[in-house]
Amino acid sequence: MEAMIVGWGHTPFGPQKEKPFEALVLEAAGAALDHAGLTPGDVDAIWLGHFNNGLVPDAFAASMALALDPAMRFTPATRVENACASGSAAIYAARDAIAAGRVRTALVIGAEKMTEQDTGRVTEALAGASYQAEEAGMSFPQIFARFAQAYFQAYGDQSAALAGIAAKNHAAALDNPLAHLHKALSLEACNTVSDKNPMIAPPLRLTDCSPVSDGAAALIMVADDMARNFPRAVRFRGAVQMNDVLPMSRRDPTELTAARRCFAAAFEQAKITVNDLDLAEVHDCFTIAELLIYEAMGLADKGQGAALVAHGETARNGRLPVNLSGGLKAKGHPVGATGVSMHVLAARQVTGTADAMQVPGAELAAVFNMGGSGVANYCSILERMA
Repeated sequence: MEAMIVGWGHTPFGPQKEKPFEALVLEAAGAALDHAGLTPGDVDAIWLGHFNNGLVPDAFAASMALALDPAMRFTPATRVENACASGSAAIYAARDAIAAGRVRTALVIGAEKMTEQDTGRVTEALAGASYQAEEAGMSFPQIFARFAQAYFQAYGDQSAALAGIAAKNHAAALDNPLAHLHKALSLEACNTVSDKNPMIAPPLRLTDCSPVSDGAAALIMVADDMARNFPRAVRFRGAVQMNDVLPMSRRDPTELTAARRCFAAAFEQAKITVNDLDLAEVHDCFTIAELLIYEAMGLADKGQGAALVAHGETARNGRLPVNLSGGLKAKGHPVGATGVSMHVLAARQVTGTADAMQVPGAELAAVFNMGGSGVANYCSILERMA
């Protein structure tokens, strides 16, 4: 049995101080059910992707969605955590349950509320996704700065390429009304250290870092023999999870090795190459991550990703548009919501419902969601069911 995506919901991303975490969960879940044309009583099981790590008091949030309607009481509900890939982990758990025949209709939600804490506390919480035996005391900007430092040392200063990625994604976010940041940034502004763009962790500047965001997204997934009952259905032509060892000291800091292997396995499963894709939504928590992902997916040889940026090959009208939603960099990165959001935006693309973000005639979309410093990796290849 194969799982199909038949509906989705998505709250705005960004500071939502007036909305408690539970309200975000219920808003996204309700919107997904409405979009699929289902009632709460139709749901067989619920999965919630949620990192938390002290960001909100509700550490036990699995059953929050049951408050949507009395008909959902007693529905099995499970919280799933895999760092910044928690949303994709929840999706894959639901897929497995449908494939096993245990569930026929699944509600998957990804949610995070991060702005209740100050910047220091958020930084501390996110740092919990690193290897504490060796990396304790390092923030995630500092962790990804290590990738950037090693890459710069091997291949030269890539500051202009990182600035180009930031400017590209901010421009794309202008077409996404759900994005956190709606402000165009020039290449010059992104490539200049200033009071408005300070160095956060050399060589990463403020414009190289994703913002602290609140938000939620949700999917309805059903068994494939039910898909014809819905006005739209999106299938997973490929879906691969691959984890790497946790310590950075045991990995090559100039590449995302597990990401490369994950993409290759997903492409093999889908029987495609990178050249068959119409677009990609990838995990640009920091601009260096997007640059490394270009090389991991095979768009460029190792050390050559900057040329893609310089020639506009990953921009809207380029060879492979990447992060037309604005990406984590400008759409926002409420950690547990990110993986679900990426699948929602890709599903909208292949169903021709992405509005101003739409790639004309898009048929195949890649989603790549990553947890930690390249540790938990999920690659999905989505296409509309014929």
